[in-house]
Amino acid sequence: MTKRALVLGGGGVAGIGWTAGVLYGLSEAGTDWADADVVIGTSAGSTVAAQLLAADTVKEVYDRQLEAPSGELPARLGRGATFGLMWAALTSRSPEAFGRRIGRLALTARTPSVAARRAAIESRLISTDWPERALRITAVDTATGELSVFDTDSGVSLTDAVAASCAVPGVWPAWPVQGRHWTDGGVHSPANAHLAEGYDRVIVLAPLTRAGGAIASPAAQAARLESGGAHVALVTPSAAAREAMGTNALDPSTRAKAARSGREQASAHAEEVTRVWAV
Repeated sequence: MTKRALVLGGGGVAGIGWTAGVLYGLSEAGTDWADADVVIGTSAGSTVAAQLLAADTVKEVYDRQLEAPSGELPARLGRGATFGLMWAALTSRSPEAFGRRIGRLALTARTPSVAARRAAIESRLISTDWPERALRITAVDTATGELSVFDTDSGVSLTDAVAASCAVPGVWPAWPVQGRHWTDGGVHSPANAHLAEGYDRVIVLAPLTRAGGAIASPAAQAARLESGGAHVALVTPSAAAREAMGTNALDPSTRAKAARSGREQASAHAEEVTRVWAV
């Protein structure tokens, strides 16, 4: 029996817009994700995944990106946090070591309150209930640096799972749930496509493509899945999409432009995605 996985990576508010745009553009071109056996979301991808599995149509998710982002909190990753992330990535020997270093940064950073961030996350969600279809959301334990996956059986609310996955270190609060604190799932890798191991056909949408040190890039993870026998389609932002997404992926004003660029880009990938997805 053929098993299919849809993997949605991180990339800030701009990444949310671009991912939703690509998905809508693919559906317009006749390629549908609807028979995916699992949707795996990291950071921005967790938001889109939650919206996707709660919406009646992909167009509904896309249209939400074009609305004024009234519930979002503007933010920017500061120079200090940026340098800390880069240095930790280059000097850590494993994703877990990197996660522990970044976990310390996340726990000590000055950020908006948990209440303010929760309100922003809830404003993104179409439903706060876990969907009936399989959804897996990633986050990193600040104490151990290990990647964890939340799902409907984890005992964690969907809001908390998405908030933990989207907890950009140094920008948003490390997320408290189940007696621990969690930071962004993208700390382990931009897309965590390795979680699709064992699936026959995999679509990976990765707004962020770069990784350093021990952190695996989406391209490297896709190649590993292919070496294991999977058929994989990896879609990353085009030059035009990168320009539309801007230099600050956390700026809510980029969301609509990024969504339109993703929709426009999708037609260039429709044939490949259809070939990979088909039996």
